[in-house]
Amino acid sequence: MDDVDLRKLRYFVAVAEQLHFGRAAQKLHIAQPVLSRQIRALEDELKVTLFDRDRRSTSLTPAGRQLLADAPALLSNAEALRRRVRRAARGPRTFTIGFMPGLIVTAAVRALTARHPELTVELVRTSWDDQADVVRDGRVDVSYIRPPVDQTGLTIRPLFAEPRVAVVPSDHRLAGKGSVALADLAHEHLIQDPDAVPEWRDIAVEMRARTRPPTPVFRSVEEKLEHVAAGHGLIVLPLSVATFYTRPDITYLAVEDLAPSPVQLAWDSARRNPLLAEFAEIALSASSG
Repeated sequence: MDDVDLRKLRYFVAVAEQLHFGRAAQKLHIAQPVLSRQIRALEDELKVTLFDRDRRSTSLTPAGRQLLADAPALLSNAEALRRRVRRAARGPRTFTIGFMPGLIVTAAVRALTARHPELTVELVRTSWDDQADVVRDGRVDVSYIRPPVDQTGLTIRPLFAEPRVAVVPSDHRLAGKGSVALADLAHEHLIQDPDAVPEWRDIAVEMRARTRPPTPVFRSVEEKLEHVAAGHGLIVLPLSVATFYTRPDITYLAVEDLAPSPVQLAWDSARRNPLLAEFAEIALSASSG
């Protein structure tokens, strides 16, 4: 694969995702004949056929399916390489920190800038879906993460753990209670993925009865809270997230036997920037102070 043009690889992925040369060309903002020539050139380089085409349809061959499985990681690594090289060219004047919703990193950022007043510190808000990706692809130098994440290639430093709470509508039967046990929630519907709350999964009536509907796809905490407020079910969140998104039509319940949510710091294990370890110590001190 060292002789494969990454541009051709990006063109291939576009066609493989669309399974239509015209739509892929439109997405790439190039002419369809140009795209077809680039794909043929890629097939010649690899000495394989990537697509089966006729007048009605385009489909992937076995070789095409394999390339589609491998190509995104290769393209992501190439983009990460570009970011790291550009960052190295700029020198150590910029340091970018990722953080999950609900986390306040101001104290650590101020401590870092006090030590290095020449440093420009930038902040990137992340999500459950990309919290580790932003480290691997070079968008951030270091990121506050909430497990579980794939730790491959990452250095992880534990910072602290915080309680998790159940978020319910403000008119819920349990609203107003100081705390509840997991058993009190056994008959409730959990809106989010049950794998995110394995303790609830073990006692939930809808799991044992196999009556649970498919889990919707949520793109943000705000979407989850809208469903909670509408009475569709409950969610479990770290306490800092629940308090950050306070609104009058929902409330949160302390759950006595729910394990706390760890918060960790992650960075690329291949990086040698001394600021990474230094910031880890600052973040640990700020979180325990």
